[in-house]
Amino acid sequence: MAKKKKKLQSSSIVDAAIKGIQEKKGQNIVCIDLRKIENAVCEYFIICDGNSGTQVSAIADSIKEEVKKLTSEKPFHSEGYENSQWILIDYVTVVVHVFLPDVRRFYNLEDLWADAEILEYAE
Repeated sequence: MAKKKKKLQSSSIVDAAIKGIQEKKGQNIVCIDLRKIENAVCEYFIICDGNSGTQVSAIADSIKEEVKKLTSEKPFHSEGYENSQWILIDYVTVVVHVFLPDVRRFYNLEDLWADAEILEYAE
């Protein structure tokens, strides 16, 4: 029973985080499903980008607000607000990455997990 609750909770966090990204016009939104990848660090990565440091911060804040509002979950950890080029929000089973476009291209997380299922979202 606990496993089913965890799965539902992860899915709810993903949905809430995507909504938070879309609320602030985040771009190039993808969700990487890592559940079938052996030794993956979490169940899902969500990746998006914003056009400026201000927008990256606003997207990250919106994600936290939507996840809290819709699931009552708070992040386990977040970092990157100092320079707002790459903000990471860690919900343990779901990790959200909000990038500036050039930083996202440089780190290219999608290619690191190319063997996982990658879902793209409309903006």
